[in-house]
Amino acid sequence: MKCKQKLHQAIDALYYRGCATSEAYTRLVLDCVRASDVYQAKRLQSHMDLHLFQPNDTFVQNQLLHLYAKFGKLSDAQDLFDKMPKRDVYSWNALLSAYAKLGLVEDLYATFSQMPYRDSVSYNTLIASFANNGRASTALQLLMRMHEEGFEPTEYTYVSSLHACSQLLDLRHGRQIHARVIVGNLLRNAFLWNAMIDMYAKWGDINRARWLFDQMVNKNVVSWNLMISGYVKNGNYDECIHLFHGMQLSGLKPDQITFSNVLSAYFQCGLIDDARELFSKMTKKDKICWTTMIVGYVQNGKEEDALKLFGDMLSENVRPDSFTISSVVSSCAKLASLCYGQLVHGKAILMGIDGNMLVSSALIDMYCKCGVTSDAWVIFKTMPSRNVVTWNAMIMGYAQNGHESEALVLYESMLKENVKPDNITFVGVLSACINSDMLNEGQKYFDSISEHGMRPTLDHYACMVTLFGRSGCIGKAVDLIKGMPNEPDYLIWSTLLSVCAKKGDIEHAELAARHLFVLDPLKAGPYIVLSNMYAACRRWEDVAAIRSLMKKNNAKKFAAYSWIEIENDVHRFISEDRSHPEVENIYSELNRLIKKLQEIGYNPDTNIVLHDVGEEEKFKSISYHSEKLALAFALTRKPQGGAPIRIIKNIRVCDDCHAFMKFASVTIGRAIILRDSNRFHHFFGGNCSCKDSW
Repeated sequence: MKCKQKLHQAIDALYYRGCATSEAYTRLVLDCVRASDVYQAKRLQSHMDLHLFQPNDTFVQNQLLHLYAKFGKLSDAQDLFDKMPKRDVYSWNALLSAYAKLGLVEDLYATFSQMPYRDSVSYNTLIASFANNGRASTALQLLMRMHEEGFEPTEYTYVSSLHACSQLLDLRHGRQIHARVIVGNLLRNAFLWNAMIDMYAKWGDINRARWLFDQMVNKNVVSWNLMISGYVKNGNYDECIHLFHGMQLSGLKPDQITFSNVLSAYFQCGLIDDARELFSKMTKKDKICWTTMIVGYVQNGKEEDALKLFGDMLSENVRPDSFTISSVVSSCAKLASLCYGQLVHGKAILMGIDGNMLVSSALIDMYCKCGVTSDAWVIFKTMPSRNVVTWNAMIMGYAQNGHESEALVLYESMLKENVKPDNITFVGVLSACINSDMLNEGQKYFDSISEHGMRPTLDHYACMVTLFGRSGCIGKAVDLIKGMPNEPDYLIWSTLLSVCAKKGDIEHAELAARHLFVLDPLKAGPYIVLSNMYAACRRWEDVAAIRSLMKKNNAKKFAAYSWIEIENDVHRFISEDRSHPEVENIYSELNRLIKKLQEIGYNPDTNIVLHDVGEEEKFKSISYHSEKLALAFALTRKPQGGAPIRIIKNIRVCDDCHAFMKFASVTIGRAIILRDSNRFHHFFGGNCSCKDSW
């Protein structure tokens, strides 16, 4: 600070005295460079121009040029360059640096082409700039041109060229450069070692990257980070964590990049507590580390923790970016938390990033998963540009919320706008056909997948199995499975089992179940479905045999549950749940509602209780399913109001609860939006958007 004050005073004094000597100007210019003081440099240049000072050589002006270039003052650099009576290669290189600083690669190349003479520095600036601005192939072409013009590449040339090879995954050129580095005896340069480690790691040759890393004598933090990051990108999370411990033992201090990669590795391994502990110990947490934690929580089903952490992030005055916001919005989507989603949407608007494509796409998905397709459509329509992710979110949202025709119309609009569909697009389109029982249209869309240069995925086959099954063509579904080019997986056979259960086709259900028992004997779902089908036919011996097999294989049944958000708090319920603090009010309200619905025609369907028990026990079992408890709780808290009641269930809604919700929507005079594992159900006035097909 004192240095800058003295410089300011010296130039003030210069303006009082008038013209200075060449030595005085040179000394002051060098002082400006050492202090990185662009403002005083411009004042000094103005003084020289005012007194028509012309130096004997280019040294003074070149120093000013490089100072302007360093801070991206392109107009000042260009103005000085144009005034110079003499220019040398140093002058031209300074101007190149100014363009490179701002990433203006086209202007940079035009200036390079005008140069009367060049050197290795000129090429280095050009190659680095093209490599750093997404023009990797041009960077490698310039490397070859540099060779052709007889200039010897330097260590910096090779670092930039290796970076270009990493982007292009160009193994041939990368190995050639590696060989030149060895021949040129340049292996003492840490930047080169790091560039080669990064290149091999990005190619997926993690063993070669590790060999180079182990051979490196003077590893720095960047070296460790590149290797740790390489393991994360190649899915070797255990080795990433092991290397992190090795880094600490080496005496080097991890930085934010290290922590971010290790946190990601912990989450990928499911070590949530380890990630939380490491994060809590960090003295400095940047935006990337906060975002990594939030994304990790979302990936591991800890959406509520993600939302809480986002609140902590804001309270610490860490500014989120578009990736953070989109991840938080995804948490809201998974929880169907409309209230939180709207709050985060508001935050995005205040930050000015609501128009970001990543954020907008996430918001569309969130509103659709909260059953509010109208708000999603407003965002979609007002976006200045859209990519395939945006279109997919809106198409899938329409398909799952009972707006199948809108989904298919939107798909046709997508094609007219020359947006190339991807695999997810066709999942959305086929889902729309499933929910509308449009077999012929679904077959047409399925056949068109190859016309767009893709092969049908297992998800697409699963959609067609569902479509055939719901249309009563289970035989065709089985033929489709047998004709698949790849081995059917768990998804395919479980889909077949599901449609067989819906249609009561025990023969094909047994076929699907046999495959599922082999693919994953620990999953209880197939045992239960087949057992229930036997029970429905009163085949109690078969029921006992399946339950015995389930016990023998130690298959575990997971709990079905529902949740609802009331006043920013999420409340979870399981069937016949009595753990809620307001349990008495909830059951009282539910029993009152059941009686009221029975008066207008609702009759509990005890036939779906597939246990050999009395009618009273069956009635009790069916009456207190988790979604009914969630609805009753909502009515105790907000008995009046026009806003829809939103309930989420982790498995498919049963027939009785579906009928119950239709009757309830009439009695309470409000819309009920129920999201199950299969789709959305919008109940209003006694009807459901799924048209009783789900």
